[in-house]
Amino acid sequence: MFSLGFAILIFMNIYVFIRGWQAVPAHFFPRILYMALYWLAAFSFFPSRYVETRFPPFLGKALTWIGSFWIVALIYFFLAVLFLDALRLANHIRPFFPAAVLRNYPRAKYVTAIVILGVVGAVVLGGHINSRIPRIRELEFSVDKKAGDLKKLDIVLLSDLHLGNIIGRSRLKKIVDKINALHPDVVLIPGDVVDRGVEPVIKENMGEEFERIQSVYGVFACAGNHEYFGSVEKASAYLNAHNVTVLRDSAVKVADAFYVIGREDRSAPRRGLARKGLKELMDGMETKLPVIVLDHQPYDLGDTAAVGADVQFSGHTHYGQFWPVNHIVKAIYEVAWGYKKIGNTHFYVTNGVGTWGPPVRVGNRPEIVHIRLNFQSRD
Repeated sequence: MFSLGFAILIFMNIYVFIRGWQAVPAHFFPRILYMALYWLAAFSFFPSRYVETRFPPFLGKALTWIGSFWIVALIYFFLAVLFLDALRLANHIRPFFPAAVLRNYPRAKYVTAIVILGVVGAVVLGGHINSRIPRIRELEFSVDKKAGDLKKLDIVLLSDLHLGNIIGRSRLKKIVDKINALHPDVVLIPGDVVDRGVEPVIKENMGEEFERIQSVYGVFACAGNHEYFGSVEKASAYLNAHNVTVLRDSAVKVADAFYVIGREDRSAPRRGLARKGLKELMDGMETKLPVIVLDHQPYDLGDTAAVGADVQFSGHTHYGQFWPVNHIVKAIYEVAWGYKKIGNTHFYVTNGVGTWGPPVRVGNRPEIVHIRLNFQSRD
């Protein structure tokens, strides 16, 4: 899968580069400058992890930012060039280009290239601004079980923070401020707290921000696939030491009222770690109490419903993060974003509060979800 994705990325880069080359004035300096800047942007993301661990950190961070923005810009450049080539093909079959274009075709190419550059730049900039403004989404549903003396539970759900070189402590501080303003009973984080390695998180001492979270029953998280890109053990240990209880194929009974189960991510077996089945994790539980499951990737929802869990919260999808990737995500997942009830089990897949790679969102906003979970009243 990675090889296929990398091959597609290379093809897109070559295709856009060739079309851009044709629009650049045919002089030595402009073309050399174009070539240098283009391939610096195109290849900066992949070596950034290597660079940041072996060279001054600012260099790795710079490459991460450049490469991340380029990924999303490339998609929109590719779509624009593909659309123009479709127009050119249609014009070749049945001419319809205006005479003004045909009279000075080189000038038309330069103008078109500048317009595309401006539009893509505006989309990327707008998407970046959008990615930094999470909305608060309100949700309410009920579980037909008693939960000790609790009649309701105010949950703050957030996922996919991707803390690291792009999303740092200043962003986390703003997110924590929003969490605290909601006065939650419990905070739940279904994975991808850390983007790659935990080192940038430690360097900025982001744990202090997690310690500021104010909730009645605490903060619980499960591991996501990105925790495994570095060391899931190191990331979990750091979070556990700073107010976040990471549940890895384990469960905790909270306030003698409800259970929270955190599952290992689906990627764990590929890293040599086992992932237990949900039925095994629920063995021995008092299932007369509500059971809330944190599972980063929203697959096999029917299996969760079949074993009798009451609620499952997931993330991972980012709802594609930017158009038109959201359509691909919708085709992959039964629930790519939002709420669904299967049997007696409630599911919510959040599109996340952070971003992976490009710090850009186009077509959806990041979210923090405020959930009122109602329980059956005591007799």
